[in-house]
Amino acid sequence: MTRDATAGEIPASPDPAGSHPRALAPGNFILTVVLSVFGAIVGIQLLASLGITPSTSLIGALAAMSLARIPLAMFKGFRSVHSQNLAQTSISSATFGAANSLFLPIGIPFLFGLPDMVLPMLVGVSLAMLLDAWLLYRMFDTPAFPARNPWPLGIAAAEAIKAGDTGGKQARLLLGGLATGVAGAVFALPMSAFGVALIGGLGAMTAFGIGLLLRGYTMPLFGLDIAKLYIPHGMMIGAGLVALVQVGRVVIKRGSEAQGAASATDSNGAARLGRSLRLGTVGYLAITLLLTVGTGIYTGMSFGMLVAFVVYGTFAAFVHELIVGIAAMHSGWFPAFAVALITLLVGILIGFPPEALVVLAGFSAATGPAFADMGYDLKAGHLLRGEGADPAFEMEGRRQQLIAGMIGFVVAIVVVLATYHIFFANKMTAPINAAYVAAIKAGISMETAHSLALWAIPGALLQLLGGSRQQLGVLFATGLLINFPAAGWMVAVGIACRLVVQRIGGPAVRERMEVFAGGVIAGDALYSFFSGAFKALRK
Repeated sequence: MTRDATAGEIPASPDPAGSHPRALAPGNFILTVVLSVFGAIVGIQLLASLGITPSTSLIGALAAMSLARIPLAMFKGFRSVHSQNLAQTSISSATFGAANSLFLPIGIPFLFGLPDMVLPMLVGVSLAMLLDAWLLYRMFDTPAFPARNPWPLGIAAAEAIKAGDTGGKQARLLLGGLATGVAGAVFALPMSAFGVALIGGLGAMTAFGIGLLLRGYTMPLFGLDIAKLYIPHGMMIGAGLVALVQVGRVVIKRGSEAQGAASATDSNGAARLGRSLRLGTVGYLAITLLLTVGTGIYTGMSFGMLVAFVVYGTFAAFVHELIVGIAAMHSGWFPAFAVALITLLVGILIGFPPEALVVLAGFSAATGPAFADMGYDLKAGHLLRGEGADPAFEMEGRRQQLIAGMIGFVVAIVVVLATYHIFFANKMTAPINAAYVAAIKAGISMETAHSLALWAIPGALLQLLGGSRQQLGVLFATGLLINFPAAGWMVAVGIACRLVVQRIGGPAVRERMEVFAGGVIAGDALYSFFSGAFKALRK
């Protein structure tokens, strides 16, 4: 993204000798650890009390910006936008990691009455979380997960950091978006949906918005509860399977191309994607085996059923990760809870015993959130580093972000290990865990299996129609899985505003619209964070 030089703007903070700040430098390391502890505690508390995990990314950036204003030499390094990027990466990783990837999964065996499984489950999902983040680091800016795609929360974080650094017209535009986001959030409007619609892919956003509206109004208008009919779940199964095939085709197709510089670039990305997929498969297979042995569930299954469980657990983790990543990349929303429920439903249909289903639910729920969150953070860093203008600087920046993220994830593991028994003693787990446990205990009928298979067909067809770029099937199913019709209306309003502004201003308004949209998303995230924290404290 380019920026016009205007009067009153402050030049970006330079880094010594053009080098990227190191995540393990004393100042950065101390700040990332402190922020990570804070983010992990807040993430667990809000998930347990309200069932939500807010984005804390901007809190980290604001903390670094505030320290940079202190006139002491030890805080001078935080003037760098890249140091601020490391801070927001670490706190965001710790928040989503502690809440979604760790605390949520270990609550399932506890709620099911299998407390002895909690610690083995924590070991397994911790490894899955770390593998998730590393895989996204490897897959970022490949044909499956291009850096040019929206990753909306990443844009919001980058624009906030840039505005704080440069000031001027861009800062005023971002502040206008920030005020709009907060004002709408005060009236309980999902302003992040509006902001995402301004910058997301038009086809993907349209499919997402239609899905949200259909889910919200089929019951009040037609008396049809599509969730109870498992229509969204079936659609996501079909779309997800086709999306997996599309990723495989990209790897094979691009890997065989060797014509021209652009094709060579795509080929390199496809080769990196292919290696990552193979390494990820081996990693998930190893974690599935570890969970199978560590939790002792292998004793309750025949050899054939055991093999089927290991194969399906590995496959489900990978598909869950890819679906969550694709949805997050295009819409900024990822249906991690719902997709984990889908993999659980299929596991019930296969006939795995209840204890194995508990492990399956926790393992699949753990994969995806860290993957998506790392994508947001790397997108923010990509924008701050000039969108790859200096390839060496870009790759070094990504490596430092990975280190900062891993610091956040390791801190999350320690915080969860130290605190989970306190929450469990007070009967506090993630609210969605009750749905997983209820599904395992109730099982599903052949009628449900028929509905899943039937609605997988249109989901697959829609995904085929949109192709790997637009991801219509996955985004439409994502909308169907989220019962939030207000978000559908905000997506519709955002698309309408976007079309009108582009028609009047032409392509030149795109950057300004991205800055404003980043402010809207940031305002919604900040209001949600502080209002959620206040409600949690009152409880």
